[in-house]
Amino acid sequence: MKRYLYPFSAIVGQEEMKLALILNVIDPSIGGVLIRGEKGTGKSTVVRSLADILPEIEVVEGCAFSCDPEDTESLCPHCRERLEREGRLPRTKRKIRVVELPLSATEDRLVGSLDLEAALTRGEKRFEPGLLAAAHRGILYVDEVNLLPDHLVDTLLDVAAMGVNYVEREGVSFTHAARFVLVGTMNPEEGELRPQLLDRFGLCVTVEGLKDPKERVLVMERRAAFEADPEGFSKRFEAENQALAARIKRAQDLLPEIELPHEILYQIAKKTITLGVDGHRADLTLAKTARAHAAFQGRREINEEDLKIAERLALPHRLRRKPFEEISAQAFKM
Repeated sequence: MKRYLYPFSAIVGQEEMKLALILNVIDPSIGGVLIRGEKGTGKSTVVRSLADILPEIEVVEGCAFSCDPEDTESLCPHCRERLEREGRLPRTKRKIRVVELPLSATEDRLVGSLDLEAALTRGEKRFEPGLLAAAHRGILYVDEVNLLPDHLVDTLLDVAAMGVNYVEREGVSFTHAARFVLVGTMNPEEGELRPQLLDRFGLCVTVEGLKDPKERVLVMERRAAFEADPEGFSKRFEAENQALAARIKRAQDLLPEIELPHEILYQIAKKTITLGVDGHRADLTLAKTARAHAAFQGRREINEEDLKIAERLALPHRLRRKPFEEISAQAFKM
């Protein structure tokens, strides 16, 4: 029985959240998205719907780490050994995964652990992959990230920044690539993240329930139509989803061609100094976000609009006040 996900293009409103996610898909090095706001605003629906429309990825068949057969520099130890032994790696294609990190997760569940069964029964020291391995080349979704223990959040953000997971357990060292789009959600009423952790998220958006009665009615109508006929409803938005997926793919291909001129970098530095932003992470995130937005708009040059969008997404959670207006639906127009 086929399972249908709610179409991304059918989601009403929440343009800022959708754009922040898309920009991270275009350039995962932006550093993820923190979504702040009340429950019932479609956060998990948006994430899963976006993943569903993205192109399939090619992986090494049977690899627990989703290794890219074309990227021989980043192969896990198992695939590297297999390539040396057999001279080739079997390939298969699959959808991008959305891996959810539960609040009850332990550090071993997150980063991986020693396979005790193999150690006790056969005397072998084998590594058991964790959630970071499962999320490689996909999306790692952390609901209520502010309620996770700080040491787990620290580990998670470190790996997300480096793109590599290094684990040492019981004398066994293991390293594997762990590049993913990190998406964290939180309700500020349940407690805040420490400023040091907040700053580690590349982008941050605040979501709330729609205030326009017409939009709220449209949400109810579309949801009812989807529940009554998931297949028929999905087909209504199939063309829009395909067009958006193609646009994201074009942006990913265009991204390496977009340069960051000295004057743009100088403008970014002046802005962060003027606003009193600590450190240099904000500068780097602004540059990457502006570049990804230019690619999404199909341009090879960064303009003022790209910088404004980047500022609205990358700076508010690094400031004590929030001087930026919300992004409108205009951001999605070419």
